[in-house]
Amino acid sequence: MRLTFTKGGGKYDRLEIMAADGPRPAIDCPKQGIIPHDMVHFAVEAEVAAAGFLRLIAAGGDSGFRAALGIAPAESVERLVEMFQGEGWSQTALADDDFIALYSVTCEERGDTPLPITAATITAIRARIAELTALWSAVPVGGHLTLEMPDHPR
Repeated sequence: MRLTFTKGGGKYDRLEIMAADGPRPAIDCPKQGIIPHDMVHFAVEAEVAAAGFLRLIAAGGDSGFRAALGIAPAESVERLVEMFQGEGWSQTALADDDFIALYSVTCEERGDTPLPITAATITAIRARIAELTALWSAVPVGGHLTLEMPDHPR
């Protein structure tokens, strides 16, 4: 699956998705001061085995806002994406044990089952986010960053 992010000049960036069976409706990505939310999904879903929003699209789902709601593994992935977004916004990385504990509490509070993540998984996702942040920062307004979703996580 190919993901093409376009940097917008206003309040939104844009994501165009080309799945194996054809294009999906484009997604407006509200600017959030860090990489787009769905780019954080890419970083997480490239490293974990659970199917989140992007892997559900690759499996034939649409790109609607609520596409992954109610699907247990996707909800757990969403909580993990939110954790990494929080780190991006605060510009503070939690210690791995604290990250895992807070992720577990966040999942439990929302009725989700935490994914079995490790310090190595956290490190890999942080490295991918750092790489994407550098790449995205270099994209001019109106420019594109195209990513290929791996068939399987590392």
